[in-house]
Amino acid sequence: MAKLNLLAVCLLVSVGMAVAGDMMRKSIVYDKKTPDVFYCPQQKPTGFDKMIVRAKPLSKLCELEGKPLPPDYKSDCYNDVDESEYACKEKHRIMKRLTRKAEGKGDLGRDISAEDY
Repeated sequence: MAKLNLLAVCLLVSVGMAVAGDMMRKSIVYDKKTPDVFYCPQQKPTGFDKMIVRAKPLSKLCELEGKPLPPDYKSDCYNDVDESEYACKEKHRIMKRLTRKAEGKGDLGRDISAEDY
């Protein structure tokens, strides 16, 4: 019975960590009304509705292009979420949207999904 309880606790902890990690990973926010900036957390978020964010220039998003962070690197966002793999994919998606807008193609009201890559 003790092993079953330990297994249940480990499972709950794993699920909790996955949810918290997903919140951090998806904490990069882009608003098409402000196309020159993205928003990222400045402190550890406790929930999406309580996240404190700061606007940063779009050029700062994934500026190292997925390369390892240098030892003297000062992050723009909490926990370096602006340099994560998700952030680089998000920048690619945003730049694709901005390119379409500049070329006058497509409906910018719809979100670009993974199928568009």
